[in-house]
Amino acid sequence: MNATMRSLSYLIALATLPVILSSTTTLAQDDKTNAHSNVGKSEAKYEGAPTAIDPSAAKTLTPPAAPPITPEEFEKAKRIFFERCAGCHGVLRKGATGKPLTPDITIPRGTEYLKVFINYGSPLGMPNWGTSGALTPEEVDLMARYIQQEPPQPPEYGMKDMKATWKVIVPPEQRPTKKMNNYNIDNIFAVTLRDAGQVALIDGDSKKIIGIIKTGYAVHISRASASGRYLFSIGRDAKIDLIDLWMEKPSPVAEIKVGLEARSVETSKYKGWEDKYAIAGTYWPPQYVIMNGDTLEPLKIVSTRGMTVDTQEYHPEPRVAAIVASHEHPEFIVNVKETGHILLVNYEDLSNLQVKTIDAALFLHDGGWDSTKRYFLTAANKSNKVAVVDSKEGKLAALVEVGSTPHPGRGANFIDPKYGPVWATSDLGDENISVIGTDPEKHPDHAWKVVRTLKGQGGGSLFVKTHPQSKNLYVDTALNPDEKISQSVAVFNIDDLDKGYEVLPIAEWANVGEGPKRVVHPEYNKAGDEVWFSVWNGKEQKSAIVIVDDKTRKLKQVINDPRIITPTGKFNVYNTVHDIY
Repeated sequence: MNATMRSLSYLIALATLPVILSSTTTLAQDDKTNAHSNVGKSEAKYEGAPTAIDPSAAKTLTPPAAPPITPEEFEKAKRIFFERCAGCHGVLRKGATGKPLTPDITIPRGTEYLKVFINYGSPLGMPNWGTSGALTPEEVDLMARYIQQEPPQPPEYGMKDMKATWKVIVPPEQRPTKKMNNYNIDNIFAVTLRDAGQVALIDGDSKKIIGIIKTGYAVHISRASASGRYLFSIGRDAKIDLIDLWMEKPSPVAEIKVGLEARSVETSKYKGWEDKYAIAGTYWPPQYVIMNGDTLEPLKIVSTRGMTVDTQEYHPEPRVAAIVASHEHPEFIVNVKETGHILLVNYEDLSNLQVKTIDAALFLHDGGWDSTKRYFLTAANKSNKVAVVDSKEGKLAALVEVGSTPHPGRGANFIDPKYGPVWATSDLGDENISVIGTDPEKHPDHAWKVVRTLKGQGGGSLFVKTHPQSKNLYVDTALNPDEKISQSVAVFNIDDLDKGYEVLPIAEWANVGEGPKRVVHPEYNKAGDEVWFSVWNGKEQKSAIVIVDDKTRKLKQVINDPRIITPTGKFNVYNTVHDIY
C-alpha cells in the first residue's frame, strides 16, 4: 500500500469510529513541537531497534479504567512493545521520536480508535503495523489494550547490581609490563560483529584477524584508552569488556554490566589523567557511571533524570547518548538525549563531583570534536540542530540549524578551499550534508554557520568520514530504502565539492551473494591511505569488510572470513585515541 492510499484508508477508518475526536487532541495531528512529525522510513528503521531490556523484568500495573488484559496477554504485549515500539516512544511511553502513549492520553481515545491508529499508522511516520502484516489483527487489538495500561517500569540498577557482575579476569599486577606481541597496535581495527555479540580485532597491516572476542549483545562502540593499550567495548545490554592489547593474544581482562541498556563508553584523556577513569552512560536506568580505567570497578553513579531544556518539565527517562573526553580539562562531556542537556563532568574529585549543565536542544545524540579538539559539535537529531560546546570556556558556543535528523557519527573535519576549517554531518532524514565553519579566530564570518549544503545520494546516512591525509569525504546511506543507495557510498573531492559525488559500489565489490548488504561506517587506517567499509548482511548470510585505496578510490582488498558476521562499526586504535576524523 503506497503512502497516499494508506493515508486515505487511515482517514476513512477514523471517520467510521463511534468516537468524537478533537482536532487538537488526536494522536495523529500534525504537532510541530513533537518529534514524531515527518519521520521517514530511514529514521523509523533507525529508531525502531529493539531495547535490550528483558521485558519480564518490568513490573505490571493496571489502572481501573483500562480495558481487561490477562497476565499472559500483558507479557506478550510487553515484549512486542519493547521489541518494536520502545525505541520511538520510550520504555516508559513518555515519548521520544514518537508521541507519548501514557494512560491519561490513551484511555480517553478508546480501544477502537487505537486499533485503527496501530493498524494503519500515521502519515507523520507511525508505521502501519497491521496492514503491513507485521502484527496480526489479534496483536493489534492486544497492543491497543496494552497501551491503556500503566507503563511497566524496568527495575533500577545500582552499585550492588553492578558489583555483582564486575569481574577482574586478570588483575593489573598480573598483566604484562610491556607489549608482548608483534602487532602494530596503532593500526588495529576493532570491528563490531553486531548480531554475533562479538568484536573482531583485525591487523590493519596484514588484514588478518587477530582474534574474535565474545562481548555483550549488539555491541555498539569500541573506544581505545588514551595510552592505546586498552580497548573498551560496550553492548546494547550495557555489558563492558576491557581488552588488553599488550597481551600475547589480546584478551579481556575485566568486565562489568552497568545497566539494562546502553550505548556509550569513554576513557579519560586529559594530560596527567590518561587511562585513570572510564565512564559509561546508560539508556536504562538513565544514568552514567565512572569506573577505574584499568579494572572497571564502579566508583560513582549519577542519575540524569530531570527537566527538559524547552518546557522545563520533568522527564523520567532521559537516556545518555554520546560521551567524549575533554582535552581542555579533566572532564567528560555527556549528552543527555531527551532533556537536551550537555553535562561537563569533572573527574578530579569524585567525592565532591562538579557537574556543569549546558542547555542545548532536545534529542541529543552523537558528535565529535573540531580539528583543534576545543569545540564539541553534537547532533540534536530530532531538533534538526547541531550544538557547539566550547570545552575550554565550558559553555554553549552555538546552535546551528541543519538538515533533517542529523547523524554525524563523529563527523568529518577538513579544510574547505573557500571557508577554511569545517566539520560536516550527514542526515538520516534527507540527502543533505551540512558543512559548518569551525574557526572563530581566522574565519569569524563563517564560524558556527552552515557554509555549504552538499547533496548526497539520499537519506538514511549514518556516518561521514575523512582524514587529515585525505582529499576525500565519504558518506554512507546504510538505512536508505533503495538498495542501490544503501549498498554503495558517495565520495566527494574536498578540493572540488561543487563537482558532486562519485558512487562506489562497495557491496558489489564485496561479492557476498544475496542479502540486504548495507554498506556502513567508513573508517580510515592510521596512515589515512585506506578506507574500510562494512558490508552488513543478515546473520545467516555472508558479510565482509571492503578496503578501498583512498587515493585511487579503487578496490584494494576484501576481508570475507566467515567469522565476520554482521559487521557494523570499525574503530582504528590510533584514530580513536587521537580523535581523528
